[in-house]
Amino acid sequence: MKIATPDLVTNSYFPALAAEELGLYREEGLDAHVELLPSLDAVNALRDGAVDFVAGGAHTTLLAFPGWKGSKLVVALSQGTPWLLVLRADLPARRGDVSAVKGLRIGAAPGPDRALLQLLREVGVDPVRDGVKIAPVPGGIDPGASFGVTAAEALERGTVDGFWANALGSETAVRRGVGRIIVDVRRGDGPRDAGRYTFAALSTTEALIAREPERVAAAVRAIVRAQGMLRENPARATEVGRRRFPAAAAEIIAAVVERDLPFYDPAIEEEAVAVMNGFARSIGLLTGPVAYEDTVAMRFRNLWVGSGDRR
Repeated sequence: MKIATPDLVTNSYFPALAAEELGLYREEGLDAHVELLPSLDAVNALRDGAVDFVAGGAHTTLLAFPGWKGSKLVVALSQGTPWLLVLRADLPARRGDVSAVKGLRIGAAPGPDRALLQLLREVGVDPVRDGVKIAPVPGGIDPGASFGVTAAEALERGTVDGFWANALGSETAVRRGVGRIIVDVRRGDGPRDAGRYTFAALSTTEALIAREPERVAAAVRAIVRAQGMLRENPARATEVGRRRFPAAAAEIIAAVVERDLPFYDPAIEEEAVAVMNGFARSIGLLTGPVAYEDTVAMRFRNLWVGSGDRR
């Protein structure tokens, strides 16, 4: 069983990787492997049957499944918009001030950059008018690269003035003393709904659910167990990181995971789906409202019960 993800070195999709490296898929009877594919390639591979699941931003499923037709979300990997805005440590920017990006070069990967652009629109920042240059960082989207870690390195070199990336990249920049977190929308910075533009989720096809529902259920159970294991002992994240991450990232992943434990909740709430689908409409990925039950595989909801605190 193949699980594609657009970023292996991240805290956001980490439960899917932890379920493999901690042997939980195997214990659930699955021979599953998480492999790296760019976001569009990942969802296209899901559509074409080349992979069985995608662990990524929930809204990106729509790139290959217009109107959610033929696909479903089966479990949340982590709650909330997973990207943070980090700026150079020497800039006089205040926490929560999105407009601090004016006149700056901001690194953002294709896909996540759409959430950043929506965030800027909501606070009245026009990238063209206000001189904000948003583009991928050099090397950030190369095969096998972690955008967040590469972005932190670009900030250190002075190639960019800031970046929009996952918390592992943010932590890397902060620890090196080259960056400061200015906006973490999951924790209330920015407009009210910015923290719920999307969330990390496991998606699959309706065809696989119909054909092999127990295998899908087994994957969901493994991820729920991984989230529970990380809540009980965040240090297990280091074990996973040392197997699959670059050395520097492996040594800080446990600290990032421990801080993010409140977000490791597998439940996909109706309000979260409504906000996410609204975001998808605002960026042109949806043309109209889609019901919760047409977005989420309802038959697996019982497997989320007892998973921890809801957000």
